[in-house]
Amino acid sequence: MTFLELAKKRHSCRKFCTKKVEEEKLMQILEAARVAPTAVNKQPARLLVIQGADGLAKLGKTADVYNAPLVILVCGEPEKAWERPFDKKNVLDVDLAIVTDHMMLTATDLGLNSLWVCYFDPAVLKKEFNIPANYVVLNALAIGYGNGTPASPDRHDEKRKPLESFVFYETM
Repeated sequence: MTFLELAKKRHSCRKFCTKKVEEEKLMQILEAARVAPTAVNKQPARLLVIQGADGLAKLGKTADVYNAPLVILVCGEPEKAWERPFDKKNVLDVDLAIVTDHMMLTATDLGLNSLWVCYFDPAVLKKEFNIPANYVVLNALAIGYGNGTPASPDRHDEKRKPLESFVFYETM
């Protein structure tokens, strides 16, 4: 499968079965996160793996992960991220998004489904999981085996904007 085929195969899964994600697959997903590029190689990401019943119940106090058996909270330390000197833009969100994307696409490559979740109260997660106050909780990546018909890879032909609507050459 080419990278483009893999990217088109990935979809947001909102119905997971109870089958646990195998440890070797989890380790491959985490390795993909480890090798993800970050600005100036600062590596500010901190990942919290949640797969036990107690942890998933605590997560459920503020986030709907559609019964996924594995969730990775993607957090980071803003102080450890690179800051662009011209406008002081801290790129923590960019670094964490790249880490998340690497994990999400690796999950797809391994025959798993995923859902990138941002609808949660970070204060609840910080309290429930003892996440340090200075950390940013960017997202929760729900991972597991989908229960249902996956979205068609061809859906992008109809649901995505055509290239000419957002790609410009030489000037905007």
